[in-house]
Amino acid sequence: MNVLIIDDHPLYREGLKALLAGLNAQASVLGVGRVAEAEQAALKCAFDLVLLDMNLPGISRLEALHSVKRLFEDTPVVVVSAEEDPRLVREVIDAGASGFIPKSTDPDVTIHALRLAMARGVYLPPLAIRALNPPPGLQAPPAFSAKQAAVLQLLLQGKPNKTIARELGIAEGTVKAHLWAVYQALGVQSRSQAMCRALDLGLLG
Repeated sequence: MNVLIIDDHPLYREGLKALLAGLNAQASVLGVGRVAEAEQAALKCAFDLVLLDMNLPGISRLEALHSVKRLFEDTPVVVVSAEEDPRLVREVIDAGASGFIPKSTDPDVTIHALRLAMARGVYLPPLAIRALNPPPGLQAPPAFSAKQAAVLQLLLQGKPNKTIARELGIAEGTVKAHLWAVYQALGVQSRSQAMCRALDLGLLG
């Protein structure tokens, strides 16, 4: 697996490289500090995942994301940022990013988020989920992707991950990644809690 990190802080790049060993022990990681350097890297290697710090010198945040998305059209691009403004998260996701990970995020959560992105899901930090979805007391359902909604419906039918994977034609690991995103959105930590919360919200289809 080839991963590209675009961040102008060498120490943070090195920290991410170490963290990525938890995602894939055989991961080959290249770190660059500029979008122009990413352009050169794109000519030499195909990448399976791109991590982008949007606060790069000499280029606006969304311009950096748009440029990187053009370079790596079929590759998940995940934004990492010291900022946690929900409005920025929405702009980033609307621009086609596969996730937004605050730099303060716990390493284990970061690994889960990257696995979700690799499974073609979209990771939103809890702060953004709370901002984009009303409080539980309003009984308003969170916004799920089509695949996440399909996984949730099969979970509500009591089907195990292996069966869900077979019925949806996806890998079991991908099912786990989607379930993790569903748990995050519902504010729960287990299948049973997810079922209770989803039923409370009237999500049983």
